[in-house]
Amino acid sequence: MRHVIALDVGGTGMKAALVGTAGELLHQARRATGREHGPDSVVESILAFAADLRAYGERHFGEPAAAAGVAVPGIVDAERGIAAYSANLGWRDVPLRELLSERLYGVPVALGHDVRTGGLAEGRIGAGRGADRFLFVPLGTGIAGAIGIDGRVEAGAHGFAGEIGHIVVRPGGAPCPCGQRGCLERFASAAAVSQAWAEASGDPAADAADCAKAVESGDPRALAVWQGAVDALADGLVTALTLLDPRTLIIGGGLAEAGETLFTPLRAAVERRVTFQKLPSIVPAALGDTAGCLGAGLLAWDLLATADPLSAPEPLSTPPTDSSEVTT
Repeated sequence: MRHVIALDVGGTGMKAALVGTAGELLHQARRATGREHGPDSVVESILAFAADLRAYGERHFGEPAAAAGVAVPGIVDAERGIAAYSANLGWRDVPLRELLSERLYGVPVALGHDVRTGGLAEGRIGAGRGADRFLFVPLGTGIAGAIGIDGRVEAGAHGFAGEIGHIVVRPGGAPCPCGQRGCLERFASAAAVSQAWAEASGDPAADAADCAKAVESGDPRALAVWQGAVDALADGLVTALTLLDPRTLIIGGGLAEAGETLFTPLRAAVERRVTFQKLPSIVPAALGDTAGCLGAGLLAWDLLATADPLSAPEPLSTPPTDSSEVTT
């Protein structure tokens, strides 16, 4: 059965899938990045994971993957296949496409930015489907953005487009690994909320999900932490929508799992800040944590279609479901 490898590398973990010709998830797996061991260890973890996925496909589907799509965080030079910089993973100028193709016995590899890749999936088959202009912002370990324009995602002249997490919203505030102070992701990412709530609650194991539950129960400490994150996020989003004028603003990532606990105050905070700007629809992402893998699969199939248009899968009318979930 013909398929491709789809690999989504996050700040702490990796999600992967084997994706069939109709866009279906044939197999899913997860692993830790091992970032605590340094950037070289992360790269080796990615290469080993991809090799294991190739072997799995050969064993279970009768042939190795025809291509691979890989989404990574930070600054990505997709054209040259280089993972240029990631504050969370600590790497610089990693020729990941070349390394992966080598490990996968020469199959073509597409490299993409994790958020833009997830945005590609949301734009084609998720919450942005049908919108001519959208902005996809997942709130995870960090914060970035994918700028959707007529079915494609804008990378920018140098691959830096959409780095909304490094808009300075609190000048002179907390230092960021990027070198600035007061960046949005230091206040409104899931990691930032987890840290703030752990400190406010006195529980070092508390995280953003715990904070959301405490907000729902009316805990004033949680309400203060949550509102601080919402206000910072609204400041960053209004800057973005002033520049980009999206029709739909899609919020995803771990923090969005709080549902209306996030969306109700966020919509209100954004609305309070807009003046002449048109208020976009603010909606939750539709694909959850499969967006990166689905997008990486789309990148891989698009790469094959460039060489052979007849190899491209038919566009999906609904998000795919996995037919065989196996964790390695």
